[in-house]
Amino acid sequence: MEAEVVSSEMVLPAALPFKRVQMSDKYPKGQSRGRHWKHLKQILQAENYASLPAHEPNYLNIESPPSLYPSKKYCDVTGFEFNSSHLFCLLLINTAKELFWIFGLQAPYTDPRTKLRYANPDVFKRIRSLPNEYVQRYLALRNAAIILR
Repeated sequence: MEAEVVSSEMVLPAALPFKRVQMSDKYPKGQSRGRHWKHLKQILQAENYASLPAHEPNYLNIESPPSLYPSKKYCDVTGFEFNSSHLFCLLLINTAKELFWIFGLQAPYTDPRTKLRYANPDVFKRIRSLPNEYVQRYLALRNAAIILR
């Protein structure tokens, strides 16, 4: 009988490839189950950026030039950009008990008196009714604060 067992082990492998491997066999104790993410400090230490020349670009000294595209001018009141593929209402302003639908648009217009940017006539009416204090606050948000006379 032992001869039959020995010969069967020679013909068939000990583990069949279609059988499911147990987790304990696949990952022995103390071995991690997969890849783990390295933190930025670990990556920087491993790369040894201190030994590289200062003029060679790397992750520590990347500086980009200014954009070649003109900067976008957003409406100072709504602050949103208009995308032609979908028009959506972004803000509802209540003035003098009337509701104005203000659409989020890129600002093609500038009020010459207040220098605030606006997107449509409803916003322009709202801008003209604002006190100077509020106009200055809107301009300060855009870092364009000037003293109006």
